[in-house]
Amino acid sequence: MKIEIQSIHFTPDSSLLDFVNKKVKKLSQLDYSLINSDVFLKIDKPESPDNKIAEIRIHSSRGEYFAKKKCGTFEESVDLSIQALRKQLLKSKGK
Repeated sequence: MKIEIQSIHFTPDSSLLDFVNKKVKKLSQLDYSLINSDVFLKIDKPESPDNKIAEIRIHSSRGEYFAKKKCGTFEESVDLSIQALRKQLLKSKGK
């Protein structure tokens, strides 16, 4: 699966990119029909504490899956987005 990461309004460090790649690749073990994924990392309002947004869109031969979470750290928002996508994938796989 091809993973494309875009950061908006900041430059991510390599550890964050590695973390995102590792988490998204785990989803491909659930469903082999996944084609590619787009990950958007954004900073909302700098003055608010929970301002890190992760949006993940996954394209599959079965359709498209999307999750967006906002937390205090990018790692936490990516984790919650991956959990939401995992639920979506398992639900569609069960149909």
